[in-house]
Amino acid sequence: MLSPLTYLKQNSFLRRGLYGLMATLMAVTIGLATPTPSQASIFDLIFQGIRYVQLGNMSDRDEVNLGTQIDRQLKAQQGVRVYNRNSAINNYINEIGQRLAASSDRPNLPYTFQVVDDNSVNAFATTGGFVYIQTGLIRAAANEAELAGVMAHEIGHITGRHAIQQMRQRALASGVAGALEVRQDALVGLGVQLALQLPNSREAEYDADRRGFNTLGRAGYDTTGFISFMQKLEGGNTAEFLSTHPNPGNRVSNLQAMNSAGTYANTGAGTDANAYRSRISGL
Repeated sequence: MLSPLTYLKQNSFLRRGLYGLMATLMAVTIGLATPTPSQASIFDLIFQGIRYVQLGNMSDRDEVNLGTQIDRQLKAQQGVRVYNRNSAINNYINEIGQRLAASSDRPNLPYTFQVVDDNSVNAFATTGGFVYIQTGLIRAAANEAELAGVMAHEIGHITGRHAIQQMRQRALASGVAGALEVRQDALVGLGVQLALQLPNSREAEYDADRRGFNTLGRAGYDTTGFISFMQKLEGGNTAEFLSTHPNPGNRVSNLQAMNSAGTYANTGAGTDANAYRSRISGL
C-alpha cells in the first residue's frame, strides 16, 4: 500500500489541486490578518510586525503590559514627575495603596502606586494597576481615610476596566469593525490622553465610586472619609480634578446613601488627623 506522501508525488493532478487549495487558504489568512484601508487610515496600520492588542478580550498580562507602556510615556513625554525627595512619603502611599488593593475586586493585579510631584489636587489611574497621587491632593486630605477614599476610587477605575472600555468605544467610533485588534502604540497614546485629559463618563465615575467605597470599607477604613473629601471638592479650588472627574454633587448623595446602608462598621479607622499629618510631615 502506498503511503499518502508517495501517492501524492505520483499523482500530479491531485498535487496541483492540493497546492491550489493551500494557496487559497494562505490568501484568505493574509486577507483576514491585514487591516482594511479604512482601518489603516485611522490607526496608521501600514507596517508589518507591529504588536496588536485585543480590546475585546484583553488578558491581565496584556493589560499590565499596556499600562507599563502608558506609564513610561507619561513620564518621558508628558512631564509626569515622580516625587523623590522623601522615600518615606512614597512608602506611606504604597502602604495605603497595597492595603486597598488587597481588598479590591481584582487583588491579583500587580498594583503600582506613585506620588506625582505636582501641587494640584488630583489623582488618576491607567490600565494594569498604575495609580498616581499628586502631592497637592495628599496635602489637601484631612486624614488617611480621606486620602484612601480617593485612592480606592482610582483603583475602582482599574478594577472596572474603564480605560479599556473607553478605548474600545473610541476604536468603534473611529470605524474599526469590532475593535478586536488595535495597534499597541495607538492605544498607548490614547491611554495617556485618558489619564490626563479626557474626562471619565458619569457612569464610570459612579461605578468607580461604588467599587472604591466597598474597597475602602473592606480594607477597614472609615468610609465617611471618602464622603468628606468629596464634599471638600464641591467647594474647593479643584479645577484639575474636575476636568477629568464629573462634578461631585450627585456623587456625594450616592455615597451617603451607600453609607446609610450600614454595611461597614465605621469605627473611625484612618480619621486621626494628627497621625496623618505626622506621616506626611516630610512632604
